[in-house]
Amino acid sequence: MLIRDSLRGAGHVEVAPDAADVHVVNTCALTLEAERKSRRQVNRAARAAATTFVTGCAANLNRHQFTGDGVSVVSGSADRVAAEIVARLGPSTAPLACHDDERPRGRTRAFVKVQNGCDQRCSYCIIPSTRGGAESRSRDAILRDAWRRLADGHPELVLTGINIGTWRDPAGHGDLADLVREIGSLDGVRRLRVSSIEPGDVTQRLMEAMADTPAVARHMHIPLQSADPAVLADMGRSYTIDGYLQAVEWTRGAMPGLNLTTDVIVGFPTEDDAAFDRTLRTASELGFGKVHVFPYSPRPGTRSEALGDRVEPARKDERGRAMRDLSDRLGFAYRSARVGSDDDVLVERILDDGTCSGYGSDYTRFVLAPGAGRPGDMVPVRAEHLLGDHVFATPRGR
Repeated sequence: MLIRDSLRGAGHVEVAPDAADVHVVNTCALTLEAERKSRRQVNRAARAAATTFVTGCAANLNRHQFTGDGVSVVSGSADRVAAEIVARLGPSTAPLACHDDERPRGRTRAFVKVQNGCDQRCSYCIIPSTRGGAESRSRDAILRDAWRRLADGHPELVLTGINIGTWRDPAGHGDLADLVREIGSLDGVRRLRVSSIEPGDVTQRLMEAMADTPAVARHMHIPLQSADPAVLADMGRSYTIDGYLQAVEWTRGAMPGLNLTTDVIVGFPTEDDAAFDRTLRTASELGFGKVHVFPYSPRPGTRSEALGDRVEPARKDERGRAMRDLSDRLGFAYRSARVGSDDDVLVERILDDGTCSGYGSDYTRFVLAPGAGRPGDMVPVRAEHLLGDHVFATPRGR
């Protein structure tokens, strides 16, 4: 039985890249547009396969929006969903491994999920309603996933989750700092990334663990969302701007020169011009390598829905452009400062013209000359000059 699947890391079903008997669609409910796209994907899957399983946030939030012949909604965590699908399809699927249809075996980067859910209840976020509270996977399960991905040939692992800083081993075998040290020391791990982490979970202990583990990438993504105290409070964020600045100080103190990136929401209902200007100025002063900009839109079922959508669309667009322009300038400055420096580039793919493309430790995208390496190779390089949004580099010692 061939299965086309979007579940990642559950360890039960195998993805087939071509036509399949069964489709599994993992839906998203982060925004209303994401829900609409999920419904379209389910409809396409239902037309292409006799059996379609629907799971994920949008299915958990409102299962009745996904209907059709051969469509079944399965709720819960990825592990639970995969187990139920296996039970429904029969034992012939059980020995197979799970891989995302766009992340086949041999891919250079693999994702290892450490936890699911979130307890923070930010006023604009629907995730606690769709994913539930924070739930940590066991250390042993995480290590098994890590070893499986290393055996599949992935030299780079990324620790992921909804709120990874809350990870605690249910059996009491440590926190995220301990997990970073342990996975970073596994044989075969060439690089270890920690995905987006909340400011309040950035501690000196965690940063010491990252700085002491050679495989850890020199990149941190810490969401800011706003630098205005009143807006942060209205957003229900769990930190103050002073707390955010403390997290940045610990991060850069432990790993000088690392690439710090962030998220910012523009046009939150209580954000006036002064609040936005404060956020813009703070982002500039902190010198982020990139700012991911998200225009606010009311999400039914969230606390902020009651605030309405007070910022006019034109003003919201203006703020978004201003923040993206700043991000472009900051990114250019960061990449320019990389010229003349050394890094190790993990080659991910060969482009049509033969050049090699991959990321450095700090998540800078590099381009190398043809023949510099193959996908999966870690190539020591020296940054030579900018090439659009990339940095061109040459292998060292050649």
